[in-house]
Amino acid sequence: MKRKKYLSIIAVITGLVLLNSCNESFLEITPNGALDKTVLATYEGVDGMLISAYSMIDGLAENVGGWNSASSGWVYGSIRGMEANKGTDAGDQPDINPIQNYTETATNPYLNAKWRACYEGVSRANETILTANLALEKGTITAEEHESFVNQARALRGIYHFWAWKLWSKEDGSGIPYVDENTDVKTVTNTTDVRANILADLEAGTKLEKDMGQIGRVNKTVMQVFYAKGLMQMMNDYAAALTQLTAAENGTNPIGDEIGLMDNYGEIFNAENRNDKEAVYTVQYSVNDNSGGWNAGRGEVLNFPYKSGGSPGGCCGFFNPTQDFVNSFRTNADGLPFLDNSYNDVKVTNDQGLKPIKPWEADKKYFAGDYVTVADPADPYRATRHYIVLADSTIGDDPLSSPAVWDLDFTYIEYAGNLDPRLDWSAGRRGLPYWDWGLHTGLDWIRDQSYSGPYSPKKQVYKQSQEGTLTEVGSWTSGYTANGYRMIRYADLLLLKAECEAMTGSDDLGFGEVNRIRARAANTAGFVYEDDGTTPAANYVIAEYPTPWGSQDEAMTAIKFERKLELGQEGHRYYDLQRWGDVVTELQRIMDYESTMEWGPNLYSNTTIGPEDVNFPVPQRQIDITQGAIVQNR
Repeated sequence: MKRKKYLSIIAVITGLVLLNSCNESFLEITPNGALDKTVLATYEGVDGMLISAYSMIDGLAENVGGWNSASSGWVYGSIRGMEANKGTDAGDQPDINPIQNYTETATNPYLNAKWRACYEGVSRANETILTANLALEKGTITAEEHESFVNQARALRGIYHFWAWKLWSKEDGSGIPYVDENTDVKTVTNTTDVRANILADLEAGTKLEKDMGQIGRVNKTVMQVFYAKGLMQMMNDYAAALTQLTAAENGTNPIGDEIGLMDNYGEIFNAENRNDKEAVYTVQYSVNDNSGGWNAGRGEVLNFPYKSGGSPGGCCGFFNPTQDFVNSFRTNADGLPFLDNSYNDVKVTNDQGLKPIKPWEADKKYFAGDYVTVADPADPYRATRHYIVLADSTIGDDPLSSPAVWDLDFTYIEYAGNLDPRLDWSAGRRGLPYWDWGLHTGLDWIRDQSYSGPYSPKKQVYKQSQEGTLTEVGSWTSGYTANGYRMIRYADLLLLKAECEAMTGSDDLGFGEVNRIRARAANTAGFVYEDDGTTPAANYVIAEYPTPWGSQDEAMTAIKFERKLELGQEGHRYYDLQRWGDVVTELQRIMDYESTMEWGPNLYSNTTIGPEDVNFPVPQRQIDITQGAIVQNR
């Protein structure tokens, strides 16, 4: 295998960072303090500028954005798509609250941060193109090198515009400004259809080589997927997208290695496998590199369980899966999902409001009022007995055999129904193993269960054995990790292809692609197991669809649900619903259900989702600083 080389942000010289010193207006393409482009018009200079443009692929920079603009989509894709809620408590990051209950306004600071991050990336890409043109004119780079630089920069410019378009576009394709290297920034507006411009940039990236020599660069395969996503999202051109995805299916990652499904679902999210074959494109994070965590997963640093010292990260309790999302993994007797949405008819058991697991210790003395938990001998992996001390105990008083000392308070029994095994890689649940951290103990892993419910995020979380090597050492949190965001997974590619087949009436309407993914999920080697290594952590029952679908509607119903199960908590959901025209109906259905949960009224009180909620309002700050050249999209 080729040696993996990483696209390093640290290598960018200070002058290149100053080139884009992050003025608040997205129109500020050449800010004060920039180096003269003639100085940078060399191969090394242009490549350094391109790396600076790549550095915005995580959605943030030191003076632009943060977790409010992360490209992982945890706020705008997953929380907005109601597969997760904000988590934490009501007072922390309150600007997320209106985003999750569809009451955000144009003055919400999160929206301005996201806008700035998108156009900072655009600005850096444009500066790269201008400098590459000058270097070609000076003869310091070859025509072939120029073509590669420009196509990479155009690809990034297309990606950053595409992100903005998904948040602020209108039905006619307008809503955001398109800014290229020749744009007159004094006259640009957001009132024209920019889809063709964005698609042209994305298509330029498909001219790149498959092997770009560094894992963090985009290549031909990556851009075929991005181009296909653009065609689907912006134009509903499923036929053209299918052509791109069919080619990408046999493509490579950016260093020319084969891509495909990993054998086990859970191993996809192991930080050690961040660049394995499932990763068509991973946003590269690094730690312990003297950047103070700036090259780590800074955008996701809040999204860890809250129990200090006893759980990963120890802060800050954000990004908790919803009950609807958890229930979605229920399966019927045949191991298939409830495609009619009846999965919510029975709630997967949770521990809302219950004391956490606190194992009895035989060598410890307990006092009146203390409580402990003991595995129920009749069902040790599914049932937990909670005992309260009636009177001071002596050391060794076993709750199971000392009724004079211990009173049985209650027994918590985990959900015994059929479940898709992907659930327990997607959400942390009380009483189940959580990577190698032991059991998720429940309430004490949640910052405020009464506000955010009983579940924890899991996919982006590191293993305990990786702490200090794949996490930043010496920071206020170990939540700065090297577990790069899998921006495009092979399963995503397959499900996009399945969608295109269904929408164009091609092949088997995506039946084969969906069953490939379900067959991988059914691999018992990929289940979550109890500490004995042989007992599944839940009653996992999953199967492939037995017969091909008979219609486009039937196919799309299954494909849509499969994307929810396979790609949940990965920042795609809201944008999927946008593409399908399902934002209002699907999210209102989930909103109505979530509002009935014990924590629901604190999050979604009497929320109604309307047709305006298929996008976000243009940040008022951008309208103000452009003196009305940028106008409101609602």
